[in-house]
Amino acid sequence: MFGKGKKLVVVLLSVMSLSLMLAACGGNKENNGNANNAAATESASPSPETAAAPTEQKLTDGMGHEVTIPANPQRIIASYLEDYLVALGVKPVAQWSVPNGIQDYLQGDLKDIPTISYDLPFEAVTSFTPDLLILGSNSTVDGGKYDQYAKIAPTFVLGDEVNSDWRKALLKIGEVLQKKDQAQKVLDDYDAKAADAKTKLQAAIPDQSVAAIWLVANKFYVVSDKLSSGAVLYNDLGLKVPNVVKEISATGTGSWNEISLEKLADLDADHLILINSDKGTGAEALKDPIWQSIPAVKNGHVYEYEGASSWLYYGPVASSQMIDNVLKDLVK
Repeated sequence: MFGKGKKLVVVLLSVMSLSLMLAACGGNKENNGNANNAAATESASPSPETAAAPTEQKLTDGMGHEVTIPANPQRIIASYLEDYLVALGVKPVAQWSVPNGIQDYLQGDLKDIPTISYDLPFEAVTSFTPDLLILGSNSTVDGGKYDQYAKIAPTFVLGDEVNSDWRKALLKIGEVLQKKDQAQKVLDDYDAKAADAKTKLQAAIPDQSVAAIWLVANKFYVVSDKLSSGAVLYNDLGLKVPNVVKEISATGTGSWNEISLEKLADLDADHLILINSDKGTGAEALKDPIWQSIPAVKNGHVYEYEGASSWLYYGPVASSQMIDNVLKDLVK
């Protein structure tokens, strides 16, 4: 989720009280297990022979602040950036949350980590006595917040350009934490995994298209063809983009853009990945005749995941889990 799309998802997640609570309690074990994180984390720790002792460093962040980074920070808060920390084998002192939700897909690694509100209240941040804050977009420090956070701990902001590209974000966080080699290997391993999956998909479903649809609060959203899980499906895995997805992405402003039932009727995807955040409240929209008339639905080519799965997030761990899901669903 990037930019405005990230804000939309955070807002929607924060109001999905019942469905997210049920999703969190349900614990989609198939999608959230540690095994799916292996590709992203297996090489997080360098060998003693190659690891240089970290030293304090000065770096300029994405907003131009010169930040003194501790040599070996132990109490990191990197709200909504935990995917990168998990990939690098680092545990934060607190993890991102909205009123009734956390990043369930990371809980195999973050299960015992306390939560902190997504908007990072100053008192809450202070209570964790962090020694480093890593923040994502420029908007996280709007209104003079940066100076307040910097009084609590060294504060490094990735900035919008880096934050909007998980590969750049991974490498930058690797630099901040003096884990550049590990970050590059995580990226290389992911790219190799994606390339292998792409070859298998081309053999299994040549010229067949795939779309990801999110149902939340009785409304449907379709993923952009270039952002979030759309980047995994269409760029990393080379899957065919349905015409309706191209059309909506051309005018949409976020990672997930609302699609009407009427437009859904024109959805020309051979396969649908459905992220169902309304499962706990009945998902009435799925009973609508228009939904049931979609070719992929009629043909039984719908693959359903809970809102607690990785499909609404981004990063090396989330993307790796998505690849696992796609291979399981589409390569028989």
